[in-house]
Amino acid sequence: MAFKEPGKSPWEKNPQPNIEEFLNILQNKFKQKMNVSYAWLIPAAVVLVWALTGIYFVEAGELGVVRRFGAMQPVLAQPGPHYRIPWPVDEVDVVKVEQIRSMELGFRTGQRGSSVGRIIPVESLMITGDENMVNIQVVVLYQISDLPAYLFKVWDPLGTPEGRTLRDAAETALRGVVGSMIIDEVLTVGRARVQLETKEHLQELMDRYETGLLITTVKLQAVDPPQEVDAAFKDVVSAKEDRERIINEAKSYQEDLIPKARGEAEQMLRAAEAYRETRIREAQGESARFLSMLKEYRQAKAVTRQRLYLETMQEVLSKVNKTVISSKVGQRALPLLPLSQAGAIIPRAAAGASTQGGQQ
Repeated sequence: MAFKEPGKSPWEKNPQPNIEEFLNILQNKFKQKMNVSYAWLIPAAVVLVWALTGIYFVEAGELGVVRRFGAMQPVLAQPGPHYRIPWPVDEVDVVKVEQIRSMELGFRTGQRGSSVGRIIPVESLMITGDENMVNIQVVVLYQISDLPAYLFKVWDPLGTPEGRTLRDAAETALRGVVGSMIIDEVLTVGRARVQLETKEHLQELMDRYETGLLITTVKLQAVDPPQEVDAAFKDVVSAKEDRERIINEAKSYQEDLIPKARGEAEQMLRAAEAYRETRIREAQGESARFLSMLKEYRQAKAVTRQRLYLETMQEVLSKVNKTVISSKVGQRALPLLPLSQAGAIIPRAAAGASTQGGQQ
C-alpha cells in the first residue's frame, strides 16, 4: 500500500478541503436524483389539465350537442354540469334554444339599439296583385325548436351575410302573400292577413328545409306606398277611414233606434189590446145588467118602471141646486132665480122667505 504520491512526502499534512466545491458537488447530486425521481410529474400535470378541459356547463334555457371526431352524439346535454373527452376527440356546441331571436326584412336598425335605421329597397319594395308598388318592412321573431337540425341540416339558417336561408325564405313568403292582394287591402284592412299568411308560409318553408326553427311572430313594421305617391295614398286611406267611421256611426244609430221603435210599437199593441179587453168587458157587463133589468121588468112592469124613474130622477136631481118652499109662501113670494151660481147677492127678503119656507 503506497502512502505517498509522486512529488509529495508521505509525512506532509493534507490541505484543507474547499467548502464551495463540496456544496456544488452535493447540489449536483441532488439535482440528478430529483430529475430521476420526479420527472413524471410534468407529463402527469399536463395530462390532468387536459382532462379537466373536458368539464363544461349548460345553463338554463340552453342545450348542448357533443361531436366526437365530428360525428354528433345522439344524447343532447341538458342544463347542468357535463363531461366530454377533451379536444381533439370531442367538441361541444352549447346554444340558447329558448331565446327569442329577431330578423329584420326591408330595413336595418342602427347600431347598439339606436332607433335610426336604414331602408333596404331591394328587400322592401314589392308588387301587389293589382300591379302596384308597396314598401313593406317586417320583423320576424323565431326560436330554435330542433337543435341538431339547426346545427347540421342547413348551413347558416340565420340569414347572416354568409348564409341567407331565413331571410330569403321570409322574403319569398312575404312576396307571395302581397302578390295575391290588392294594394288597398294591403295598406288598410289586410295587414292582419299579411302577417298571418306570411307566418304560415314561412313556417312551411322552414319545415321543408329542416332548419330546426320555429317562427313565433311576423310583425309588420311599416306598410307604405312609394314615396312619389305617398301623399295621394294617404288621402285615399284617410277618406276610406272616414267612410268606415260614418258607416259605423250610422249602424250604431240604427242599432239604437230600431229596438226603441220596436219597443214602442209593442207597447202600443199591448195598450190597444188592453183597451179592447176593457171595452169588451164593459159592454158585456152593460149587456148583462140590461138583460137582468129586462128580466125583472117583465116580471113586474109597474114596479120596475117606477124604480127606474126614481133612480133616474135621483141621479139627475143630485146634480142640481134645489130650494124647497111651501105652496102658501110660494104664492106670496117673487119668482126665485138661481143668481147665486152667477155670483150675485140674493136679496135678504127673498133669502128670509126661502128660509121660512124651508122651515115650514
